[in-house]
Amino acid sequence: MSLAHPIRYKNLNSALLTLALAVLFCGAAHSSAVQSATPGAIDGAPAKVFVYRYKQYVGKGIRPSLICDDTDVARIQSGRMVVLALSPGKHRMRSNDAQSQIELDVKPGTDYYLRVEIAAGFMKGHGRLVLVMPEQGAAEIKQMKPADKDMVKAPELLAPEFKPAL
Repeated sequence: MSLAHPIRYKNLNSALLTLALAVLFCGAAHSSAVQSATPGAIDGAPAKVFVYRYKQYVGKGIRPSLICDDTDVARIQSGRMVVLALSPGKHRMRSNDAQSQIELDVKPGTDYYLRVEIAAGFMKGHGRLVLVMPEQGAAEIKQMKPADKDMVKAPELLAPEFKPAL
C-alpha cells in the first residue's frame, strides 16, 4: 500500500467525523497520562477516610461504633472525627445499624468522607453512615475536633498524621 495517495472523503461530514475521532482519541490518551501523574495517586498509597459526626445536643450521650471490615475502630462522639488510612481495594464500613452499610472501593491516595448520623431506635438511637461528596465533607470536617484517645479501639487503622485528643 502506498502512502503517496492522500485519503479522499466523499463529503465534508466524513472528514469532520474522522478529525473529531482523532482529537477525541488524543485527548483521552492525554487525560490518562495526566491522571496517572497526579500527586498522591501512587499505587499502593493508602487512602484517607474521614469519619465524623455533627455536633448536636440531641443524642450527645450516644457514641455509635465505627466498624471497618468487621473491626471495631472507634466510638464517634458528637462533634468529633477520626481519620483512617486504608489500603486500596474494597472495604465494608458500618456503624451500629447493621442494615446500613457502605462498601467503598478505595483508590490509592484518594480522600473519602463518611458522616455518622443518629437514627431513632426503640430504646435509644443508633449510628448510620452516609457517604458525603468530597467538597462537602472537606468543608464540614474543619469544624470537627479529633476523637478522644479512649474512644479509639483500633489505633493501627488510623492515619499516621491523625492525633486523637487526650
